[in-house]
Amino acid sequence: MSETLNLSLHRHVADIDPAEWNACAGSDNPFVSHAFLSAVEESGSAGSRTGWLPQHAALRDGSGRLVACAPMYAKSHSYGEYVFDHGWANAFEQAGGKYYPKLQVAVPFSPVPGPRFLLRPGSGVSVTVMGQALAQACDELGVSSVHATFCTEAEWTELGEAGWLRRMGMQFHWDNHGYANFDDFLGALSSRKRKSLRRERRDANACGLEFVTLRGPEITKQHWAAFYRFYSSTVDRKWGSAYLTKDFFPTLGKLLGDRVVLMLALQAGKPVAGALNLVGEHALYGRNWGCDGDFPFLHFELCYYRAIDFAIEHKLVRVEAGAQGEHKIQRGYLPAPTYSAHWISHGGLRRAVDTFLSDERAEKLAEMAALAEYSPFRQSGEAEP
Repeated sequence: MSETLNLSLHRHVADIDPAEWNACAGSDNPFVSHAFLSAVEESGSAGSRTGWLPQHAALRDGSGRLVACAPMYAKSHSYGEYVFDHGWANAFEQAGGKYYPKLQVAVPFSPVPGPRFLLRPGSGVSVTVMGQALAQACDELGVSSVHATFCTEAEWTELGEAGWLRRMGMQFHWDNHGYANFDDFLGALSSRKRKSLRRERRDANACGLEFVTLRGPEITKQHWAAFYRFYSSTVDRKWGSAYLTKDFFPTLGKLLGDRVVLMLALQAGKPVAGALNLVGEHALYGRNWGCDGDFPFLHFELCYYRAIDFAIEHKLVRVEAGAQGEHKIQRGYLPAPTYSAHWISHGGLRRAVDTFLSDERAEKLAEMAALAEYSPFRQSGEAEP
């Protein structure tokens, strides 16, 4: 790292000026904005209660100007990350090592791809320089490792060239090929799949529900209270942990404004289901969902189809509907790679993980190729009925 650059770690994102942070983060991805990270901390969602202790990295030049930053957390566990390294931790600790604490460059509880090393344009600072700074901090703090999860492919490539270990995952994304409306999108599907999606939408809309899409200040405290109930019930059903507090959602709406989109299903005027999304410059990001009751295909309608409607209307190029879910393929969401990079100090653990990741990458690429065969889109040369 250049002698003119100085790295500092901060226990609160509020310690860093929002304008400076956002000058590095840009405006494309809302999850790395100062506002989103503030909502996570102000609401008590990230902190000692959940084991996500902020250690946000700030790199400044000799004049004190922020030239790069990264959302980073000290962690004593591997929960809430969606890139699983429990096996690495168990193996290392069984061999007498100490895996925790570790440093996590990530957006808490959000498996959303995006930049992780936020560089001020024109500063001359590279991902490699920031990576070297964090690797040095890892050694100085005596922690086992630094993990940049759901980073961009460009970051992944550059970090790999700098000696970080590279991991690949998979999600399912919908791409907007300039569709004029939902029927235009359906026209790109095979006849059988098109009929299936139409039937699902028809059945979901035949339940006597009213659907509304709300943004920013249109979302009231009552809406957020209902949505938190949905969120909590979903967590309970999946035997998970409610990392996000009741205050998180209204705080998010207050700080991010129109970038927050809440899609609700109402029965007799009362919310019975909801899907939370954030809007970037180019994509709609699906986050949380929940429902009171049992309504056919309502999950698909609120989380997938209405997200597609929104993306087409607002000329967004992509919908990212979160982690997991091979069932998304039949609804037009195709396999897409995700990336993470890992700096591990211990040579033995590093070599073992490197071997594991090399095999895992090959398996993941083969899996994505196999799943792509189930695409609902018409094949090249296939006549439109």
